[in-house]
Amino acid sequence: MDVYRRHQWVWRLLYWPLNLFISHKFRMTHEDLHVEGPVLLIPNHVNAWDPLLVATSLKDKQLYYVASEHLFRLGFVSRLLAWLVAPIPRRKASTGTDTVKACLRHLRDGHSVCLFAEGEQCWDGRSKHILPATGKMVKASGATLVTYRLEGAYLSKPRWAKSVRRGRVHGHPVNVYPPELLKTMSAAEVNAAIERDIFEDAWERQRAWQQDYRGKKLAEGLERAMYLCPRCRRLGTLHTGGDRIFCSCGLALRYTPKGFLDPGEPFRTIADWEDWQRDALRRRDFVRTGDELFSDGELTLTEITDGHREELIARGTLRQFADRLCFGELVFPLSEIRSMAPVQAYLLLFSFHDRYFQIRSDQGANLRKYLEIWEEG
Repeated sequence: MDVYRRHQWVWRLLYWPLNLFISHKFRMTHEDLHVEGPVLLIPNHVNAWDPLLVATSLKDKQLYYVASEHLFRLGFVSRLLAWLVAPIPRRKASTGTDTVKACLRHLRDGHSVCLFAEGEQCWDGRSKHILPATGKMVKASGATLVTYRLEGAYLSKPRWAKSVRRGRVHGHPVNVYPPELLKTMSAAEVNAAIERDIFEDAWERQRAWQQDYRGKKLAEGLERAMYLCPRCRRLGTLHTGGDRIFCSCGLALRYTPKGFLDPGEPFRTIADWEDWQRDALRRRDFVRTGDELFSDGELTLTEITDGHREELIARGTLRQFADRLCFGELVFPLSEIRSMAPVQAYLLLFSFHDRYFQIRSDQGANLRKYLEIWEEG
């Protein structure tokens, strides 16, 4: 049996158990998709379960999913995934040229591909901009483009959360763009169509649905997303327990089953808090000491080399200054960091010159603020 036929066999074998599992765990409903020939499926990216949530709508099509490169560094798990479904690796914080070539190769061979064009899951329930090169790749593929939207999935498992909540999730294709139509569109027009189709605002959706998302310890992990206290304006002082997030200054907010914050001041939603903290970070409106903006200890710095290997570089404290990152004696000028991206809630990847590094926190440090400072520059 050749590799492609094996993947089709695995998909046919797993679809119905997967469909039942997802329907029960997320209370998910979906609309099936039937399109002839290879498709490039582009959904919004909400949580780590997205590939399985999307897969339930395409029982007739086995897909190759673009996946973060860190999944290829998990030993036996990585080897099993490669045998079962052969995901296409993408290095976060890199140009992604090899990933594009792999996607095009699959599509031209008649296979279907799923690409999360935003590049990463959203933190605050609102869709991000897609990667700029997406439209160009879509046009070059010669395949049918299908846009797909997951609704309600953010509140079922926010990126920062430690557990799944049962509520309501719905997935459906939004538009189908045949190759003949794509040829008449510019890459910019394709990008605009994708962003329009897959855009989702979890809070607008929830204001209409008013759906409860019930689970245990609803707020735990929220400090992975929120790094700045709105009361004392200190970084790294937020903690969670049960359904509450609080700070030593006296701030205490409850995260409700509907996903809103109680009391509703100073923020009603995570998105409101996100907008405020990003603006405060940009304006340097937070407590700091001297030239150092902030820092986190007990981190590990590794270099990712060929073959998905990790080489330990250092352990210690990461310090952020206005123009540079410092890890022990190592200095990384922000202007020389080509790209940066978080993975899950505890990894930060960045490309520096022609090298690829990973910062890992096993103690729950919020690494998002480093990305915010770099993006500002």
